Amino acid sequence: MAEKTTLVLGTATPGGGFPAYGWPYAEVLNEMEPTLAIAPINTKGSTENAPLLEQNKLDLGLVTGEVTYEAVSGIGQPRASNLRIINATYSQAGMFMVRADSPYRSIADLKGKPVVWGAATSGFIVLARYVMDGLGLDMKKDFQAILLDKAGDGPPMVLDGRAAAMWGGGVGWPPFMAIAKGSAGGRFVHPTAGEISRIMAKHAFLKGTLMPAGSYPGQVAPIPSVGSWPFVLARATLPDDVAYRLARALHRAEGTFGKRLEQAAESTLANTLAAAPSRDLIHPGVLRYLREIGLVR
Repeated sequence: MAEKTTLVLGTATPGGGFPAYGWPYAEVLNEMEPTLAIAPINTKGSTENAPLLEQNKLDLGLVTGEVTYEAVSGIGQPRASNLRIINATYSQAGMFMVRADSPYRSIADLKGKPVVWGAATSGFIVLARYVMDGLGLDMKKDFQAILLDKAGDGPPMVLDGRAAAMWGGGVGWPPFMAIAKGSAGGRFVHPTAGEISRIMAKHAFLKGTLMPAGSYPGQVAPIPSVGSWPFVLARATLPDDVAYRLARALHRAEGTFGKRLEQAAESTLANTLAAAPSRDLIHPGVLRYLREIGLVR
């Protein structure tokens, strides 16, 4: 049997979606592959995890699609060369949640209002910047921007009226769930079809997304928006055999991970292959496993 390998997984600030994903991810994969010991830790999120991976200070890290895109493209920073994909997590559609009794129905309605954009170091902030820019808006100048130390601080601000809306996304995202379960309930404000076209025309790496009906209490219809897939990234220096074991464990867990965490049902190797910006970004050890199971020739 291979020697047990301990891997540190960077997630994000308490109360957000990445910690909610990272701990079950570690538990399930550790159960499926006894030679792995994945240890999740809280970090500041995507914009800290990517540099830590690049510097070999993390083994694995959860990073949004937008932050991954900027890192490997060298946008606003030196081009990253030490990042490789282990798996895509779940599709993430960026949108606002307001209280159900709120008068706000459109993004234009929220202009000039206090909006919680999330934790200052979160990848959601990067997505928000691109989405608002696609609409000709500046998230800090056109709104009363509220940036947090941790995502879990946002819902109380919406619930008690200090903020008009909170930005975020993804099925079962804890801050949205907290707002939706408040006494007034929650309602989504999202880009219209025309706005989605404008955003994707300006920022082609973003994809049209659809949050399924029933993802939150009271949500009876699917919600269209734009977004991308976050990834579990590894440092490229992670040995191939370790990445191979991670891929094998995830594949074995495909029937059970989604039962542990609803959004994890999308964490498949097939989705990983489809979501990766390029095959070269997938870790060679993962690619070897993908070839073995016939997903890659």
